[in-house]
Amino acid sequence: MKKSLIALAVLAASGAAMAQSSVTLYGVADIGFAREDNGTATTTRLDSSNLNSSRWGLKGVEDLGGGLKAIFTLEAGFNLDTGAQADAKSFFNRQSFVGVTSDWGTVKLGRQMNPVYATASTWDSFGDALAGDSSRLFNYNGNRTDNVVSYNYASNGFYGELQYGMGEVGGNNSITGANSAGRTAAMFVGYRAGPFDVVLTHQNIHNNPYNTATKMTLLGGNYDFGMVKLFAAYAVEKSVGAAPKDQKDAHLGLTAPVGTAGVVELSYLNKKDNLVTNANANQVAIGYIHTLSKRTALYTSYGQLKNDANANYKTATTAANTDGFGKTDKLFNIGVRHAF
Repeated sequence: MKKSLIALAVLAASGAAMAQSSVTLYGVADIGFAREDNGTATTTRLDSSNLNSSRWGLKGVEDLGGGLKAIFTLEAGFNLDTGAQADAKSFFNRQSFVGVTSDWGTVKLGRQMNPVYATASTWDSFGDALAGDSSRLFNYNGNRTDNVVSYNYASNGFYGELQYGMGEVGGNNSITGANSAGRTAAMFVGYRAGPFDVVLTHQNIHNNPYNTATKMTLLGGNYDFGMVKLFAAYAVEKSVGAAPKDQKDAHLGLTAPVGTAGVVELSYLNKKDNLVTNANANQVAIGYIHTLSKRTALYTSYGQLKNDANANYKTATTAANTDGFGKTDKLFNIGVRHAF
């Protein structure tokens, strides 16, 4: 249960209105046993952040009156198995932003989730988690982006967000062209009605120095039939310049309830590389989540990722095998997630 740390009322400057402010402490503690065979070695370990990323955070809201509210979020990831920060270089590595929200939408400034990661639960049957995590083959281009200004709006089933990440490279102040190093432009737009939810995302990243641009477009969604929810996604990633890339990713999956407390997850992922011969890969996975309470759940999953001869996703780099196949990564985990 999320616990409010601060709740106070302050008199507005006019003396006629009361503004409500609150700050909430929240978090997730997630850890489990994992056994992984990447084709070279088998490792048994304790892993943090299997079902949900282990984290703690602070978020707040202040009612400014007239339907306008100020908001902020500061969120830090950590590794429950060692107690270390998830990112040694960034304390609030997950999110750190401040903004304002009203009936006209939400504006946020700071470090924020990118479109593919922010919408993963809409089109990924594993919700970016466990051994079926789509990011094991899909390229998210990082889960979050620094220095972002965003605008979010939702109404009548439609929802969407526009993002612009400042490149902050001296002399590179252009939105496009050679003088736009480091900048990111991104968006997502979706529609949700009854059992149907679909989303389209796009991200355009300019490297620093600007010699490569990476573009990622994904269309995905789900449909809830009641006894089973179907998921699907198709993504295209292309890079131009010094590091050309042309890849296409596909996902099919489902979730199904088991009794009143359990959920089974199934997933199939496929990656096709159009520039490198015999460098495709695919993954199949199954998972189960059992809810003990609103805050605590048990989970287990198994996934198998198979590479073609010239691909090495989640495995060690090796020369092409004579049988035409590369190495296979097998991952099993079982653990517990507690939210507070």
